[in-house]
This record gives sequence, C-alpha cells and structure tokens, in this order.
Amino acid sequence: MADVAFTEERARAVLSAALPPYRAGTAEARLLSLGENAVFAVDSLSLVVRISRDLEVWDRAARELRIADWLAREGLPAVRPDRRFGSEQPLPFANHLVTYWQRLPDPVRPAGPRDLAELLRMVHALPDPPAGPPAGPPAPAPPPLPLPRRDLLGGIERWLRLAGGAIDPADAAYLRARRDDFAAAVEDLTPRLTPGPIHGDALPRNVHIGPDGPVLVDLETFSHDLREHDLVVMALSRDRYGLGAEAYDAFVAEYGWDVREWPGCGVLRGARETASCAWVAQHAPGNPAARAEFTRRIASLREDDPTVRWHTF
Repeated sequence: MADVAFTEERARAVLSAALPPYRAGTAEARLLSLGENAVFAVDSLSLVVRISRDLEVWDRAARELRIADWLAREGLPAVRPDRRFGSEQPLPFANHLVTYWQRLPDPVRPAGPRDLAELLRMVHALPDPPAGPPAGPPAPAPPPLPLPRRDLLGGIERWLRLAGGAIDPADAAYLRARRDDFAAAVEDLTPRLTPGPIHGDALPRNVHIGPDGPVLVDLETFSHDLREHDLVVMALSRDRYGLGAEAYDAFVAEYGWDVREWPGCGVLRGARETASCAWVAQHAPGNPAARAEFTRRIASLREDDPTVRWHTF
C-alpha cells in the first residue's frame, strides 16, 4: 500500500521531535528537498536534518554516516555528520529515521558538470575503505566499511509498492520485466575502467560550491562497482534531460574520457532509465505532476523512443 502521508507537514512534525525544543523550533527550518528524504536546513544551528520516508533504509543511512567519516579521513571534500545530537545515528522518530549534518556555507555559485567531474576524478582515485579488522596488534582503527554493489535496480519494487494504484498495473509489470532484463545484462558487462568506489548518483545537484571549492553531498548511494555508473548519469542527462552538448563536453574534458565510447553504455543507460521511471512512480499518489511525468517516461520506454525529453522531478 502506498504511503501517501510523507508530506512536508509530517516531516516537520518529525523534525520538531528530533530537535530539542529549547534550542530551535521548526518554523525557521527551510525545506531543501522532499523525495526519498525530507531535508531541512536550520540556519541558526548551522545544521541540516535528513528525515527518511520510512525505517526500511536503516542500514543505508547508517552506512552513509560512516562513508562521510571515511571521506573525511581521506581528505575528500564532502558533507560531514553533525553529532551534537548524539553519536549514535540514525535515530528513529515516529517510523522515520533522522540524521544530522553540518550545514555547508552558502554556495558561491551553482555547480556545473565540470565541478562534478573534478570530484569524480577524486572519488575514482580513492582506495577501497577497510572491509575487515586491521591486521597486527590491536590499535585504535576505523571500523570495517565494506561498500555494497551499486544496486541501481534494487529500489524498483519498493517504489512500485509506494505507487500503489496510482499507476496502471500493466506499467508496473512492464517495469519489473525490464528491471529483470537489465539486471542480467549489467552482470555481463566488461568495464573499461577499474571497478572501485563510486558516488552512485553523480549529478551536479549533488555538488555544493562553497568558498573553498566543490563539495560532494548526498552519499547514500556510495558503492563499490563499475566506475562507468558515475559517468553514464551525465550521458543520460545529455540525452534525456536537456543538458547541452557544450556542458557535457566540459564534463568529459575534465574527467578525461567519454563513457559513450564504451559498448556497455547503452546497458547502464537503460538500467538507469528503468530505475528513474519507477522512482517517479512512488510520488504519483496525490501528485498530478508526478503522474504526468511518469506517464511521459513510461510511454517513451514502451515506444523505445530515446528522443522524448524527460523533466527533472
């Protein structure tokens, strides 16, 4: 059954419970985004609070905090957790999960594809994080942090469940079949780049340009997988979402390679299109704009028309 109640109002009620009343109320909090999570900025506390849609993402939320700590140790510019409200996070509140993050300085300009490529080169140069206990005598050391594979298609079942009766059951069945086909095809890919740590949702919206340069945000899809995952996102932005050729070329020039030269690009693109279509479906209950966008996307997939422009949502 779809959860139609994850609204700004509900998220603010969770925020009120998650912030000590004597330090800050919720009236001043600014809603930054409402999707898989509700994200609020509380400027007086230099704080960002993320509230999950439900409790199903506990492991992912906990791993994201540990990834942020690992990136800090590696010196990679990325968001940092804020532990003023407790070192043990995420925290459950009314069937939602809350994590606290340091608020970044105001952006000096919008992020662009070249900024993203600069950070991706740094991410793709990272060594693997420790996946097991340290060797040798006992000593203070970070806990193991095994990164998962990039489960690009794994959320589809949940998103379709949340969509419920707001979408045609035949469309849901089509997406499930398409998911299964692409999951098998992805397993057969031969990468051009050496697999390793990736961001997993590499878009300029996940880059913040502060006074000291670009900073990576939204770490919940950090994975160990094909580096091509991070590059196909921008190729799809060029083909589906209207990113200009000049902007895409700037991304390629900064990174140093165009993933469209790789034979597996179409497979990863198709898998991501499938996931992106299902992701919009979860917002369809009670949201006419989401239903319209889902209708556009599913029709273009069924008709195998790669020229149909998709709109960000």
